[in-house]
Amino acid sequence: METTGLLSLPSSKPPPSRAHFRPANPFSISFPTTHKTSVSHRPVTIKSAISRTKKEETVEIVKTQLENCYLLAAIKYTGFTVKQFQDFRRSLPETSKLIVAKNTLVYKAIEGTPWEALKPCMTGMNAWLFVHTEEIPEALKPYRDFQKEKKLENDFTGAVFEGKFYGPGDFKQLETMPSRAEIYAKILGALQGPAIGLVGTLQAPARDVVMVLKAYVQKLEDESGGQ
Repeated sequence: METTGLLSLPSSKPPPSRAHFRPANPFSISFPTTHKTSVSHRPVTIKSAISRTKKEETVEIVKTQLENCYLLAAIKYTGFTVKQFQDFRRSLPETSKLIVAKNTLVYKAIEGTPWEALKPCMTGMNAWLFVHTEEIPEALKPYRDFQKEKKLENDFTGAVFEGKFYGPGDFKQLETMPSRAEIYAKILGALQGPAIGLVGTLQAPARDVVMVLKAYVQKLEDESGGQ
């Protein structure tokens, strides 16, 4: 009796590996792979906000210094050492204030005011001298003394007084103005002398006339108060 059968021989191919087989997860969601692209965002940072606030504060400081200010002068700041600047600041009287600020911020503060005449100075680096006294020569003298002592080439680049711009070559006019005491003596002498003396005094610059009249009023007040 012949027996017919199927002889099964082992396969030469290795059985399929199950190491990489994972059952499907019905809760998993596949997303297509995308390449990340860098997008440049420039939000307003804390640093830029502080910088903007600082600029606004500087503009307000300049505006505050312009109140009751008789003269605003620019001094070339390039070349100053920190120590020199500090020494000069300490040498100033209480009636003067020295500030270092960018030209753009100073101009923003003076724009639309009589101080805008200082526009020619808005180049280079400047220190700004605010004078809060009518004694202009005395206010400018500390820097001249400091300039001579330290042998500095830094000079005034300009100034505005009574709405008029004075360039570097015009400072002699400012530095030789009569003091208040000199004006008082002049007007009192004119009032006590011939009429022609008073006429000559009244033909002087407006500032001198005003100072003279103030002196005369003060004299009358002192005399009436003493009686």
